[in-house]
Amino acid sequence: MVTVGFHASHEQISPGQLLKDVQHAEQAGFDAAMCSDHIEPWSARQGHSGFAWSWLGAALATTDLRFGVVTAPGQRYHPAVTAHASATLAAMFPGRFWMALGSGENMNEHVTGEAWPPKETRQRRLEECVDIIRRLHRGEVVTHHGLVTVEQARIWDVPQPPPPLIAPAISVETARRAAGWADGLVTVNQPPEKLTRMLAAYRDNGGQGKAVLQVHLSWARREEDAVATALDQWRTNTFAPPVPWDLPTAAHFDGVSGHVGEDPVRESVNISASLDQHAEWLAGYAALGFDELYLHFVGQDQAPFIDAFGAGVLPQLRGTAHPGSRVQEASA
Repeated sequence: MVTVGFHASHEQISPGQLLKDVQHAEQAGFDAAMCSDHIEPWSARQGHSGFAWSWLGAALATTDLRFGVVTAPGQRYHPAVTAHASATLAAMFPGRFWMALGSGENMNEHVTGEAWPPKETRQRRLEECVDIIRRLHRGEVVTHHGLVTVEQARIWDVPQPPPPLIAPAISVETARRAAGWADGLVTVNQPPEKLTRMLAAYRDNGGQGKAVLQVHLSWARREEDAVATALDQWRTNTFAPPVPWDLPTAAHFDGVSGHVGEDPVRESVNISASLDQHAEWLAGYAALGFDELYLHFVGQDQAPFIDAFGAGVLPQLRGTAHPGSRVQEASA
């Protein structure tokens, strides 16, 4: 049975309200939750960006859900800091926490004042960080000199089990490359043929663990309201890489997205007033081979979405499976 989780959008909702929202989601029947670690929102209209690590401690302590976070070690966070933060959560809440380690986005990393490296350098830096974090999670004393520097670092409270390290990927090539180190794969909704190629690239190159999909969606009782919400809140997120990797601030994203209309937003966001249509889309993703679907309603008022999907969509997805897929059971 596919896991259906709630995506907690720190960029769009204040930390206190988002904590209430994820508690509400659990009560409505969502199985799990995930979030992304931002210091900058995608748009000034979104207007928030709470510290994910503080929020995760509160969310894990006040629900029984499993949680994941997408984060980027190597620039804003030294890998020893990421290892320490994640080890503490995993030690307090065994088996309930995973993290997806990405190469980062300039909008979050530029705050250190360091130069923003090219993609290949960022990817190699990430792979160094993954190795460092795994060693620290095993309790090793780590010294490393490379694209990052670590001197005699040690995590004293070693998590048992260590949190799975999932690979976030948007492209087929990144999914293929991640197969060598990741405990699972997470991506966002894209055309089914591309998602199929991504999963194949990951699995065919030895990729293990769960396949996770974050699904951007907009729903309202009237179609025009669902469209308006998506245009207002998510038109900054319609650009292909390298734009989302390289722009530095919300103001830049607002500047380049002012002309974006409904059609490109519909390519990034599943927009419909029909709960049955949303259930059909989600069942289709599960049939591709995704174990976990995290639903991101791109509006800022989450309560109507949580209630409507809890009553009208989640029951349709219970029992949705993907027979014949090559997806293996997650290690967590």
